[in-house]
Amino acid sequence: MRTCVGCRERDQRSALLRLVLEPSGREEVLAVDVRGCLPGRGAWIHPTSACLALAERRRAVPRALRVTGPLDLSEVRDYLEQRDR
Repeated sequence: MRTCVGCRERDQRSALLRLVLEPSGREEVLAVDVRGCLPGRGAWIHPTSACLALAERRRAVPRALRVTGPLDLSEVRDYLEQRDR
C-alpha cells in the first residue's frame, strides 16, 4: 500500500504512478518511473490530472522527494496526457 501525494488516499502500488528524481547534468529532473524500479526516493500519485493538480497546489512532490524549491511537473503532465489518449 502506498499513499498518493495528491489526494492522500492509500491505494495499491499497481494503481499509482511513481515519480523519481533522475540526475541530468548538473541538476536533477523529475521523471515518471513507469516500471517502479528506478533507484532513489519516490513519490506516488494516482495517474490522474486531478491528483497531479492537488499535489502541485500543495507542493507535495518536492516535499515527498525531500528537495528544496519547486519542481517542473511538465513531464508528468505530458505523460498523463499521452496516457489518456
